[in-house]
Amino acid sequence: MIDTKALINDFDRVSELLCIKKVSEDTLKALKDLAIAYKSTKQELESLQAFQNKGSQKLGLWFRSDGCQDLIDDLKSQLDENKKKMNNVESRLKTIEAELENLAYTIPNLPDSATPKGEDESDNIELKKVLEPRIFDFTPKEHWELGVDNGWIDFESGVKLAKSRFSVLRGMGAKLNRALINFMLDYNERQGFESVVTPVIANARTLFGTGQLPKFENDMFKVDSHFDEEGSEHDLYLISTSEITLTNLYQDSIIPSENLPIMLTSHTPCFRKEAGSAGRDTRGMIRQHQFDKVELVAITHPSQSEAMQEKMLKTASGILSELGLPHRFMRLCGGDLGFSASNTIDIEVWLPGQNCYREISSISNTRDFQARRAKIRYKENGKNALVHTLNGSSLAVGRTLIAIMENYQRADGSIEIPKVLEKYL
Repeated sequence: MIDTKALINDFDRVSELLCIKKVSEDTLKALKDLAIAYKSTKQELESLQAFQNKGSQKLGLWFRSDGCQDLIDDLKSQLDENKKKMNNVESRLKTIEAELENLAYTIPNLPDSATPKGEDESDNIELKKVLEPRIFDFTPKEHWELGVDNGWIDFESGVKLAKSRFSVLRGMGAKLNRALINFMLDYNERQGFESVVTPVIANARTLFGTGQLPKFENDMFKVDSHFDEEGSEHDLYLISTSEITLTNLYQDSIIPSENLPIMLTSHTPCFRKEAGSAGRDTRGMIRQHQFDKVELVAITHPSQSEAMQEKMLKTASGILSELGLPHRFMRLCGGDLGFSASNTIDIEVWLPGQNCYREISSISNTRDFQARRAKIRYKENGKNALVHTLNGSSLAVGRTLIAIMENYQRADGSIEIPKVLEKYL
C-alpha cells in the first residue's frame, strides 16, 4: 500500500510515477482528498475526545465540592452535547476510513529511481547476458514435441484429468522435475536461504498482505468459504506463488533489527487462472494453471534491500549457470512492472526451439509496500519502522525443465541430462 503522506505532500511526483502504471490522476486526486478528509476528521475527533476527558475530570472534582451545582449542571450539558458530536464525527471517520482503504488498496506501488520509463515489455532494458547459446547443426525442436516424443510430457491426460493448460509428467520428465526442485533448494540453502514448507492454501488476509487481493482475485483459484466460531466468513484460495505465504509468516510482527535480514526459500505447487492470457502460449508448458516453483523471499532493513536484490539475482542466475543454460537480465520499465514491485529485474532463459529468451524468474524489490499492507516492522533504537520485502523465482521448475529439453536435445531427438542433476536422479 502506498504512503498517503507522500501523496498529500508530493502529489505531482507521485502522480507522475503512477501514471507509468496506468493510474489516472483523477483516481489519485480522489485518494488525496480522502486522505486529507481522514486526517482532518481524526483531528476533529481527537479534539472532541480531549474536551470530553478534561471535562469529565473537572466534573469529578466538582462533585466532591460544595456550592458548584450550577457549574456541574452546565458542564454536564456541555459534555452531553460534546458526546453527541463525538459519535457523529466517529461515524463519519469510519465511513471515510473505509472509502480511503478501499481505494488505496487498489493503487500499485511507486516505481523507484532504478525503474526506467516505458509503456510495455518492448521498453525493457537488457542489462547483461550470461553464457552463449549453443549453435546447433540441426534445426532444434520445441519442448512440446520433444516432451511427447521422449514420453516425458502427456498433454492429453492433463486435459482429461482437469482441463486445458494442465499436463502430466511421466518417467524421466517426472524424475527430472523432482531433481530440479531438490537441486534448487540445496543451492539456495548454500547461499544462506532457510528452507520452509508452507500451506498452498491461504486466506484472504494473507493474500491482501502481498497485494494479490483485492485487485487480482479473478486470477486466483478460490477453493472454499467457511465460517469461524464467531460466525465470520473466511475465503480460502490456492496460492499463485509461495511469496504469499513466506512473506506473511511475519504478518503483524515487529522484528528486532539484529535478526534482519530474514532469507527464505520454498518449493510449492502454484495455481493461476491466467485470466488475462487468453490465446497466449496455448501449446506446451510455458503457461500452465498448475506449476512447481522454488521461491526466494527476503525481509530486510531498508538499507540492505538493494544489496539483497543483487544477492537474489546472483542466486537465481547461479542455478542457471550450474545447469549450463544461457540467460540474460532484463530491467523492467514502469509500464511492465507488477502491482507490488518498486523495481524488477527479470531473468530470461534461452529457448533454442523458440529462438528467443523467455522469462524464468522475476526478482522484485517491493520496498515497504507489502510491509505496510501486512504490518511487518522492525525495531531499532527503541523505534518501529517498516521493513523492506523482496521476492523472486529461483526458479520456475517447469520452465527450467523446458529449457533443459530444448538446450540439451540431440540430433536424434533424445535429450542429454545435465551433469549436476545426475546425483539427484
